[in-house]
Amino acid sequence: MTGLSRSSADLSPRRRRILYRCRHRGIREMDLVFGQFAEDEIASLTDTELDEFEAIMGEDDHDLHAWITGAKPLPDHLRTELFARISAYRPDSDPVTAASLKAKAEH
Repeated sequence: MTGLSRSSADLSPRRRRILYRCRHRGIREMDLVFGQFAEDEIASLTDTELDEFEAIMGEDDHDLHAWITGAKPLPDHLRTELFARISAYRPDSDPVTAASLKAKAEH
């Protein structure tokens, strides 16, 4: 995947599986957000954080995208420090949002 380069050789099997799943989500935007987060954080996440991360990854990609971009309100069960950290990751591209479409239309 473009922009992602972390080797999984030094990771446990569980962390390798999670890293792979982060890079191969259902939609490209989530590949980038989850992939970049995992690249930087997977080795240092605690077992409890890994459990939570896997639960978050179990959510529908379209819902995750809507929650991360703010298009839909974040459900209470995802109002966690870990989800905030994941949401803070932004791909190395310009995301398409209602505001970016409006700005583009005005130019």
